[in-house]
Amino acid sequence: MDTDEQWREKGATLSDKTACKEYGLTHAEIYEAIDAGELHYRSASMHGNPWLRLLRSEVEDLAASRHGKRHLKEAKAKAELARVNRELKLRTRLSQLEKQRVEIMSQLKS
Repeated sequence: MDTDEQWREKGATLSDKTACKEYGLTHAEIYEAIDAGELHYRSASMHGNPWLRLLRSEVEDLAASRHGKRHLKEAKAKAELARVNRELKLRTRLSQLEKQRVEIMSQLKS
C-alpha cells in the first residue's frame, strides 16, 4: 500500500500520545525512531496543542522490535479490550436512557 494512501485510511494513523499509551513506547523511543528514519510523521495541532501523527503499522513494527512480538500482541489485545469495554458501557447507558424515556413518556400520557 502506498504511504500516501495509508495516511488517509481510517484507523491507519494514531497520535504520539496514543502510541505511547497503547504500545508502551516512550516519547524518547518515538523521537529516536523518527531521527533514525524508522517512523514517518506528520505534524498536527488541535486547539493550539501540537502533536505528531504516526502510521500505526510503523508504530507496531517499532514496538515489536523494541519490546518483542509478545509485548505487541498483548498491547493490541489490551487496546481491543478497552475498545470493547467502552462499547459495552455505551450500550448499557443507551438501555438506561431508553428505560428513562419510556418512564417519562408514560408520565406524559397520565
